[in-house]
Amino acid sequence: MLSSVLIANRGEIARRIIRTARELGVRTIAVYSEADANAPFVMEADAAILIGPAPAKESYLDPRKILAAAKQMGAEAIHPGYGFLSENAEFAQSVTDAGLVWIGPPPSAIRAMGLKDAAKAVMIKAGVPTTPGYLGEDQSVDRLTAEAAKIGYPVLIKAVAGGGGKGMRKVEKADDFEAALGSCRREASAAFGDDRVLLEKYVTRPRHIEVQVFGDSHGNVVHLFERDCSLQRRHQKVIEEAPAPGMDEATREAVCAAAVKAAQAVNYVGAGTVEFIADASEGLRADRIWFMEMNTRLQVEHPVTEMVTGQDLVEWQLRVASGEPLPLAQDEITLDGWAMEARLYAENPATGFLPSTGKLKHFRLPEGDVRVDSAVEEGGEVTPFYDPMIAKLIAHGADREDAAQRLAEACALVEVWPVKTNAAFLAKCASHPDFVDGAVDTGFIEARLDELTERTFSDEPAMAAIGWRLDSFLEAEARRDPWEPAPSKLLGFRMNAPRASMHLPMSSDGKATPLRVALIGGGSEDWSWDIRHADGSTFDEVTRLPTTYGKGPIQVFEGGDVQEFDFVAKVGGAGEGGASDGAILSPMPGKIVSVAVSAGQAVSKGQTLLTLEAMKMEHAMAAPFDGVVAELSVSVGGQVSEGVMLARLEPAAQA
Repeated sequence: MLSSVLIANRGEIARRIIRTARELGVRTIAVYSEADANAPFVMEADAAILIGPAPAKESYLDPRKILAAAKQMGAEAIHPGYGFLSENAEFAQSVTDAGLVWIGPPPSAIRAMGLKDAAKAVMIKAGVPTTPGYLGEDQSVDRLTAEAAKIGYPVLIKAVAGGGGKGMRKVEKADDFEAALGSCRREASAAFGDDRVLLEKYVTRPRHIEVQVFGDSHGNVVHLFERDCSLQRRHQKVIEEAPAPGMDEATREAVCAAAVKAAQAVNYVGAGTVEFIADASEGLRADRIWFMEMNTRLQVEHPVTEMVTGQDLVEWQLRVASGEPLPLAQDEITLDGWAMEARLYAENPATGFLPSTGKLKHFRLPEGDVRVDSAVEEGGEVTPFYDPMIAKLIAHGADREDAAQRLAEACALVEVWPVKTNAAFLAKCASHPDFVDGAVDTGFIEARLDELTERTFSDEPAMAAIGWRLDSFLEAEARRDPWEPAPSKLLGFRMNAPRASMHLPMSSDGKATPLRVALIGGGSEDWSWDIRHADGSTFDEVTRLPTTYGKGPIQVFEGGDVQEFDFVAKVGGAGEGGASDGAILSPMPGKIVSVAVSAGQAVSKGQTLLTLEAMKMEHAMAAPFDGVVAELSVSVGGQVSEGVMLARLEPAAQA
């Protein structure tokens, strides 16, 4: 077994590797950037070394710094995790050239699978079924146009060096092909420095099926069954599961055998995933499942495979890298139950899933029979420098329905504040009747986006907020010397007084939430309270939901979402800057790169007011209604925080 390993990664995957390495007695060394100096993975490693500033290209993506750190700390091996340098063949080669053990496939396998056209050619030669399409050397517009017509529309244009959804365009008809090709090439060139493309037949009801494979240095290759990663948003996986719904044994055997054949074709060693695209218009059939690409590393979603097979894939990686044979033969690997994983992101579905950053003042993840692999802890910070995934929730059940229910319940128990998350969105996805029925394809979320992102609250959060505040008030009153003046801000309430009733000025998300609160006092220890709607109607039931505690606003958590209640009526600039108040708030920290209007200027609904640059993307802030710019609080070049008012509009009638 290896004696020590340097983890060339951060966050959740670094903690995951540390956990298994510690169980095996392997010393772990963390590398970290200045932004991660106090991160949990740094504290949990046996040793840690600073490798540079926050930007990834100056730290985690700098091969020279990684290798220098390994030499300085006396590491025997390097584990790249996923992302960053994990699929960089040149880095893998430099690790082995430095006399270190590379915990991953040989550089030749990474190169063979690194370019989509080359990988597809290797698979065709190996007899692995591939999607009908074109991957020739002739990249002229005329040739590509002719090949697209031969394949038949709709077609998919894909960057040869692409990944993560970049450099990919669906084309419905011939008239749109040339423009889409130009756009795809520009994006591919900017993202990957390579504008070459390939063409594939577009599958109308696609399913994303992938197979976990593992090879060792003794020539053995096995599979650990399949996963379904079809629940996606903009080509990014949201919920993954194992096994794939609707997969019969004959189809499973054929697909898994093809994956093993693919790995053998490139002499694969270590953990890898062979990805397939399936045409699910007639269910899952072996003759309609085609090779798409191979990820030559451990996948984010590997825990679902661990849950259904009972195997630790990081342990397998460390053993194989130590020269040991695979721990199990193919016939010793079995499936048990069903597992699902949801990726918890620091992002706000209400603002188009923009990343959310800041301090995690309140951070609670579910406990019990659900597995949680987290990157952060309460009191930590989500920065704008790295991927916003903060945790993975993995549920295991006896069957698919059981696993889905457990996952939905786990997502609904997430409590995070003030950073926004997609927990409520995940809970709605996992509990949606169509998802539970297995009616899943890659277009599932897009077809139901409004339904899945709608913020829905019961009356219970308001009652929980008021109940907590009243309990606190009354407990303080019971302890107070009756001769001292009452410090409470809840004017109109006094102990030992007849029943009192008042309208409590409370707001949530910038909107007034008036409720009638009645307090019944009958002695220093004999009191009760009653909450009703402003019209006097009663609530069916009072449920005490989880809340944060403090003298200021109260946050109440329900279904993975959060509502903030304040007991002072807000005036102007509140909420999320919708048409209700005209406040345009910054959705996240960033820099103002352009201002298209001035104070006093008349604007129309949808008109761009200013542009914010954040997370390497530009976000246009538009007018929510026709009106006049009443306030303009920023200028070009200014840095702003999340929630800051950038501008305020007044409706045209008020101006």
